[in-house]
Amino acid sequence: MTSEPNQNKQLFFLMGMPRSGNTLFASLMNQNPKLVVTANSITLEIMKDLFLLKQTDVFQNYPDHKSLDNVLDSVYDTFYKDWPQQYIIDRGPVMTPANLELMQKHFKRPFKCIVLLRDVMDVLASYMKWYTENPDAFPNRFKCKNDDEKLGMLMNTEGAVAKELTAIQNSFNYKDQCYYLKYDDLVSNPERCIKEVYKFLDIPYYPHQFQNLQQININGLGYNDGVVGKNMHTVRNEIKKEYNPYIEKIPQRIKDKYEHIKF
Repeated sequence: MTSEPNQNKQLFFLMGMPRSGNTLFASLMNQNPKLVVTANSITLEIMKDLFLLKQTDVFQNYPDHKSLDNVLDSVYDTFYKDWPQQYIIDRGPVMTPANLELMQKHFKRPFKCIVLLRDVMDVLASYMKWYTENPDAFPNRFKCKNDDEKLGMLMNTEGAVAKELTAIQNSFNYKDQCYYLKYDDLVSNPERCIKEVYKFLDIPYYPHQFQNLQQININGLGYNDGVVGKNMHTVRNEIKKEYNPYIEKIPQRIKDKYEHIKF
């Protein structure tokens, strides 16, 4: 039996550092049948692609801004129209300057954003462990000779880590709209953290299970990690902080350049 779409939806946002508990957070929150944390969302990409149509010859030949703006205004509501959950947490770098400019113009309501934080060295150590243990991981597809070059690619302007750092730094200008959740806090005391998230979102609390966690499932779909690499989004069944020996293997040049970025 298919669930009916919920017409009384509330939409929130999630962003933050990669390798910082995004999948763990989603696995926990998605236990609530009235709530869903999305996978990496394409909604912002849809909005950006629509906005870029304004630069095309076809549009400039007949610049109907109002009609195109109507479509941009409706992206989120249309995309999630048939989702059965009442509370949707859309995951994407909503707080980059360019994305936020689009949101402020076309998401015409107040919005709240959960921001996941983790020190950069811990993020890079997590990447190293993952791509070392999984040969098909996407950093291994870079034309890089060593860890120094791979981690440098992640930290360059368009790299997976650097892009999120830009969004996080910009979010500090909108702290009243954000809840900052540190990875270490999430794994040390998940129940307290999840309760604080509910309080921030101002929605009814759901009693979550913090043992024997399940892999993420979003309306019957899981991640296709063949795209980015095996085990990218695997959730351990037990929540606990573990020492990562790869923290000792980060090249010195990378440490010198980025070790100061802490949250």
